[in-house]
Amino acid sequence: MNHQVVLITGALTGIGRATALAFAKEGARLVVSGRREEAGQALAAELRAMGNEAEFIRADVRYEADVRAMVDQTIARFGRLDVAVNNAGTEGQLGPVADQTVDNYENTFSTNVLGTLLSMKHEMRAMQQQRGGAIVNVSSVAGHVGIAGASVYVGSKHAVEGMTKAVALEGAALGIRVNAVAPGPVATDMLDRFVGNDEEAKQGFLAMIPAKRAASVDEIAQTIVFLADDKAAYLTGQVVAVDGGYSAQ
Repeated sequence: MNHQVVLITGALTGIGRATALAFAKEGARLVVSGRREEAGQALAAELRAMGNEAEFIRADVRYEADVRAMVDQTIARFGRLDVAVNNAGTEGQLGPVADQTVDNYENTFSTNVLGTLLSMKHEMRAMQQQRGGAIVNVSSVAGHVGIAGASVYVGSKHAVEGMTKAVALEGAALGIRVNAVAPGPVATDMLDRFVGNDEEAKQGFLAMIPAKRAASVDEIAQTIVFLADDKAAYLTGQVVAVDGGYSAQ
């Protein structure tokens, strides 16, 4: 059994929740984090019912005090941090660039970019002391292509991918691997929001994907588990697209 200590931000729904369950099936010890206490405690209880050690730590990744405490409490509880999955994110307010606001920029970048930066800062602090670990950031196909009507979100995910590569170079000699997974469309509420809860628009969007479908959250979660595994020990600084062939076109 795998007894790694795994910390997951944005763990309460979608890809984050699926990733927690996937690591739990591997026997990991888990810290799941998010902003909703009741849902977080329920997820931790579900993971413990599967036979895993698990804790919920409430944190908002936009605030460094929260992130620092999240990592410190993980170390206090389990003694180390082997894997960190930085999944907390938002698509913000979608629409043409002419309609974008400073508030939307600040809200989106504070979660997607600052939140990822702060998370890596304190995760690296912990992993440097033990000289080893793996960080997986959750980007998007929007991190390396353009999407009309999503300029702010696209910009934030491009930043995540750039930071991933930079921090990977800092960690490589210390045995700390830093990679990102870049999903295409995934069957989540976020996809519905992107297409305006319009089934015809969704099917039109998916028709542009070579695989002709959205990914399941479990497919993304399994990629994250692989990136964190010792079987990928020589893989760092990479962005792995899990997008049904979209970015290969």
